[in-house]
Amino acid sequence: MSYVPRLKQEYKDKVISALTEEFSYENKMEVPKLTKIVVSRGVGAAVADKKLIDHAVDELTTITGQKAVATISKKDVASFKLRKGMPIGAKVTLRGERMYEFLDRLITASLPRVRDFNGIKATGFDGRGNYNLGITEQIIFPEINIDTVNKISGMDITFVTTAKTDKEAKSLLTELGLPFKKK
Repeated sequence: MSYVPRLKQEYKDKVISALTEEFSYENKMEVPKLTKIVVSRGVGAAVADKKLIDHAVDELTTITGQKAVATISKKDVASFKLRKGMPIGAKVTLRGERMYEFLDRLITASLPRVRDFNGIKATGFDGRGNYNLGITEQIIFPEINIDTVNKISGMDITFVTTAKTDKEAKSLLTELGLPFKKK
């Protein structure tokens, strides 16, 4: 038998039935699911130093286990000395097995390492069932060696779901284990 990530198995075993009970879906295909996780990081100082992009790409690759790509600017901004086509960030899109593995590591190992952590805010939903989470320090990930970090910076994590409303998406992410703050 092949390997199945823990959260993927938990989604099939528990989350589908819990969400069907909560929202009274008629078909299990109606139950929202997590389609992808996008981890992105802007590197504004890369306008002056191109090596910062390589560091950002390497760190995102280490954190996610999948090769990250540099993002490039779409237009010129004279006040930032930015030209079209210059690299200004890094991102990686996770789907399938790697997505569930990253989510599992985020919930069990990384978020508890945040200083004074008491849950993540529930205000990051966009109205279409997607959730955005900002992380202030990349050193919360155990894969990052703090001695090799040249600058502490944050990143954005976007959870894209098939949910139609924010309430459904929040229930899905809560069932998967994301620790939202209690009111």
